[in-house]
Amino acid sequence: MTDGTFELGTDGPSLILVGVDGSRTSLRAASYAGGLARRQSCPLAVVYATKVPVASGFDAGAGMAMAVASDGIATELQGLIDDRAPSLGVDVRLYVDSGDPFSVIKRFAEELRADAVVVGASESAGHRIVGSLATRLVKAGRWPVTVVP
Repeated sequence: MTDGTFELGTDGPSLILVGVDGSRTSLRAASYAGGLARRQSCPLAVVYATKVPVASGFDAGAGMAMAVASDGIATELQGLIDDRAPSLGVDVRLYVDSGDPFSVIKRFAEELRADAVVVGASESAGHRIVGSLATRLVKAGRWPVTVVP
């Protein structure tokens, strides 16, 4: 580029990142991203953001139950990756962290230098209040964002 800014792009993506939460649309997004990574011959980063209960809003039992459920989803995702990644022929890695999905996906996309982000369409009515994850990622304006229905 002539203006001196650094360009991450190449002739194809060097890493595709997909955000998953165990929902139907996020699993469809993971399938789409896996196919895209295979066709582009690039690695795939699967990011799962566990929800962190607010200490004052939950009792200890509810917080523990949420943690166990999140661990279960992460274990299932790793199992799916271990089962399906060899047939894709691409390097697939799972990254798990706790926090707001937007912040976690954004941080991993920046740290891993993702060239594209794929997410599933929101199935929640609550996204109308705070904005959907996809909309927030698009507004961040750092990567092409593909939303899978």
